[in-house]
Amino acid sequence: MDPIIEEGYARLLEVIEDLRAKNEESAETIRENSGALLGKMAADAAPVIKQIGLEMLRRAKREASGDLYDQEFYEKKMILLGKTDPLPYRPDNLGMPVDAQLCVLDEDGIFHELMYTNTEIRTDSYLSSLTPEEAFEIYGYDLVFMLYRALYEYAEKEQELMAALARTIEYIQS
Repeated sequence: MDPIIEEGYARLLEVIEDLRAKNEESAETIRENSGALLGKMAADAAPVIKQIGLEMLRRAKREASGDLYDQEFYEKKMILLGKTDPLPYRPDNLGMPVDAQLCVLDEDGIFHELMYTNTEIRTDSYLSSLTPEEAFEIYGYDLVFMLYRALYEYAEKEQELMAALARTIEYIQS
């Protein structure tokens, strides 16, 4: 084989190895700072949550048919970011099993763990704040993806709204 081709091939392998090492170094830096990344994303997303967030159920009573009544909701709107396998019991009451364990972000940019307990006569919940690092440790990269996805979808809807408003103004002025 031509020596120039062999040298080029050897150099190409060196470049690939250098890139692989840099990728691993960058990935490690991101892993070490994932809590900070999540915290920054949450702070940036907080103003939007008032508009796109949901009122999460705090507690309610159940009819025999299973329908809920006398519902109470949490004061602040939240977006649901992740779900994990539930703990066997709630931290506030060891006698209450956890049926659903969720990670939510409220309109102040604070992460919470929301645990629901369902019985025949009521649905009840427990809400506790999490640091971004704790949230990341429990729920992982799903939180980063879901937060990004929520903001992306919000931006798309805002663009659609702006286009519709522009068409309406154009129509009015014609």
